[in-house]
Amino acid sequence: MAKSQQTYNKTEKEKKRLKKREDKRKKMEARKAEAKESNKKGIEFAYVDFNGNLTDTPPDPSMKVEVDAEDIEISIPRISDEDREAFDPVRKGTVSFFDTSKGFGFIIDAEDQEKYFTHVSGLIDEIAENDKVSFELEKGLKGLNAVKVTLQK
Repeated sequence: MAKSQQTYNKTEKEKKRLKKREDKRKKMEARKAEAKESNKKGIEFAYVDFNGNLTDTPPDPSMKVEVDAEDIEISIPRISDEDREAFDPVRKGTVSFFDTSKGFGFIIDAEDQEKYFTHVSGLIDEIAENDKVSFELEKGLKGLNAVKVTLQK
C-alpha cells in the first residue's frame, strides 16, 4: 500500500490557514454590521489645515496665505567668508610615520591630534617623517584617509 503524501504537519498548517481566513472574514462582517448599526460613514471629506494636519472641518479662509512661486527658493544657502574659513577642508598636520617602500603612512592632525592613514596615491609632494603637511580628508574603507597631501612652505 502506498503512503499518503499529506503529512500531519501539512494538515495542521492547512487547518491554521483556513481558521485564519475564517477569522478574518468574521471580523470584516462584524465591522460592516457595526457600521450599519451606528449609521456612521466615517469622515466623508478630509481637509488639510494651515499646519498640514488632516481634519474633518474645512479650514478657515482667513488663515489662508498667498505665496508667489517666484518667492520660493530651492537652493543651498550662501556661505559667507567667515563660514568658509570655518569649513575649510584643508587641514594641517605632521607626518608621524611614512614607509616609502610600502607606500603608506600616517599623519597626525594639528587641531584634534587624530591619526589619519595616507597612501602614496593620495600624495602630491614627496613626504618624510616629521614633515609639516596640509591635506584633505576622504572617507575610505576603514575610516578617514588623508588625500591631496602637500608639503607646507
